[in-house]
Amino acid sequence: MRIPTRKKPEVLSPAGNLRGLKTAVDYGADAVYCGGKAFGMRSAPKNLSLEDFEEGSRYAHERGARVYVTCNVLPRNNEIEAMRGYIGQLKDTGVDALIVSDIGVMMMARQVAPNLELHVSTQAGVTNYQAANAFYELGARRVVLAREMDLQAVRDIRANIPDDLDIECFVHGAMCMAFSGRCLFSNYLTGRDGNHGECAQPCRWKYSIVEEKRPGQYFPIEQTENGAYLFNSQDMNMLGHLDDLIDSGATSLKIEGRAKSAYYIAAMTNAYKTAVNEYMIQRGFEDADGNILLPFHDRVIRPSDLDYGQGTEDQVMRNADAAFAGVADEGYNTTDAPEPDGMSSHARSTRRKSNTAIEQIETDWKHAAVRPAPHVELPEWLLEETDKVAHRDYSTGFYYPEHKVTQNTDRSAYFRSWLVVGEVLSWSADEGGRVTLMSRNKIEPGQQVEFLLPGERPLAYIVPEDGLRDADGTPVPAINNPAHVFSMPCPHQVPINAAIRSRTKKPTLKAE
Repeated sequence: MRIPTRKKPEVLSPAGNLRGLKTAVDYGADAVYCGGKAFGMRSAPKNLSLEDFEEGSRYAHERGARVYVTCNVLPRNNEIEAMRGYIGQLKDTGVDALIVSDIGVMMMARQVAPNLELHVSTQAGVTNYQAANAFYELGARRVVLAREMDLQAVRDIRANIPDDLDIECFVHGAMCMAFSGRCLFSNYLTGRDGNHGECAQPCRWKYSIVEEKRPGQYFPIEQTENGAYLFNSQDMNMLGHLDDLIDSGATSLKIEGRAKSAYYIAAMTNAYKTAVNEYMIQRGFEDADGNILLPFHDRVIRPSDLDYGQGTEDQVMRNADAAFAGVADEGYNTTDAPEPDGMSSHARSTRRKSNTAIEQIETDWKHAAVRPAPHVELPEWLLEETDKVAHRDYSTGFYYPEHKVTQNTDRSAYFRSWLVVGEVLSWSADEGGRVTLMSRNKIEPGQQVEFLLPGERPLAYIVPEDGLRDADGTPVPAINNPAHVFSMPCPHQVPINAAIRSRTKKPTLKAE
């Protein structure tokens, strides 16, 4: 059994192992992407065996979710036949799609596993509709856009490709400093090939200067007294802007993080799934119970639409043009954008930038407009969810040219203001309600904790003054022994495996 492509925006979550896959599905993922023991772009996670893919696919399909497998390395000559054999094994595990970046692997997959969907990885660097259409003709049913695309580029691609070609866009997580992830930096410095899933992330390291005639004397680059992190990109967070991205034609919303914990997967999957549900309700596609009111459709105006060319410019279009034209920051967010060199911003955006300023390509190109709609308002508790996982400073990536992602040049650590303190093993109605948990960090009477619940607002709960017990039922003053079983009173029924978290007494910076 395979699950058909969804007819509404898809929340696509990461998983580095079978537990992560099941967690993502439990917390609302419409699809999960994961790697096998070979040929994936992440070697740090344990990844899944063929048996794991079989079990994971059954688990996902029984709950209406899909499973995609990453085969997106750039293989060397001696790996081709091994790749062929691996794809031949994957096709019988029940997975739904393969994520590929190499065109040879794509053609191989069509021959070896014709029943699996083919998704073109961000590694392929799709930045225009011509490339997307070419991959479609070769059999792809999805393109993962390069991460340097702005919203206007997403709109323009959506307007000029078939409606049954999915567009997948990153919405959350780490940003790679290199061009869509194709980087030689790690290989050059450490011998670990980033294009084979072994990236050492040297872009996150701290750098100093050494003068040629003073070997061994290291001079910090003047960001802080501790040196500088020159290439350390901010993390992406598009939770509060999902309406713009979905309206612009994104079919699948991808959360980065196959090396992340089950808690991270649960929290971010739940947040983005809840946001998509809010979008569907506020846009009038579904009611609060999930019943379909209208067929989902993005708001991009296509050339075949009767109102094509009648859409008015909006701020996204103006800012995208201004950025391409090289307009200074003060040129943004104005209705009358400056016209450098006597040319309009739109005219400059339709020609190739070059050193020959007088060169201009004549074209009747028109940006794709979108039908206007009010902003989707998300509840405050939902917007706060992204701060309850470890993260670097957030940005909106490259989607808004006037607010581009930058580097954190003074540190590479993560912010951590919340900790996982336990994990639910079971709940019983006995004694008015009691939860058994595996401890992770200290829990003491009077402490406020939250239970992370699938599809709901987190449950805030004050730990009672008494009733804490160890695994033998002996009363204890506090839960302070990690990786041990305890129980405590809890009148609210909570699901198995739900994370229990608590705000740290002092937010920390921690390298991960």
